Amino acid sequence: MHELHLLLIFHLIGATIWVGGHIILSLVILPQVWKEKSVEKLFSFESKYERIGLPALLVMVITGIRMSYIYTIKISNWFNFENPIERVVSLKLICLATIVLFALSAQFYVLPRLKTDNTKLPLMTFHIIAVTTISILMLILGSFVRYGGI
Repeated sequence: MHELHLLLIFHLIGATIWVGGHIILSLVILPQVWKEKSVEKLFSFESKYERIGLPALLVMVITGIRMSYIYTIKISNWFNFENPIERVVSLKLICLATIVLFALSAQFYVLPRLKTDNTKLPLMTFHIIAVTTISILMLILGSFVRYGGI
């Protein structure tokens, strides 16, 4: 099996776990949290999902960087937007950075306050929906590599 193909398989497994988990969080868990006004359900899901979601994200970062190098998009070319594959890689990196910022905001600002203050639920909802949307966007962007980029 070619290295690129193997990397893509691992990348897609990671994406399945990451995007799927966020879709479940957004469409199943979050409505229950709002209906029951029970942030405990949110914390319960988060604590279980983190164990597979964060490693999946790490796998995607590692495989994504390696695949970009196979496509000759080295770190020095990131954010140049000069060719179609560079644009995909650069846009996905911008999305990743945005997800990291949302994660840091949630971890250090929103979640600690949500434990004692349900009024932060709308802000947490915004974080969840934003990360889910960005994750789906990353999946769509990645699909363009098959067609030569954007």
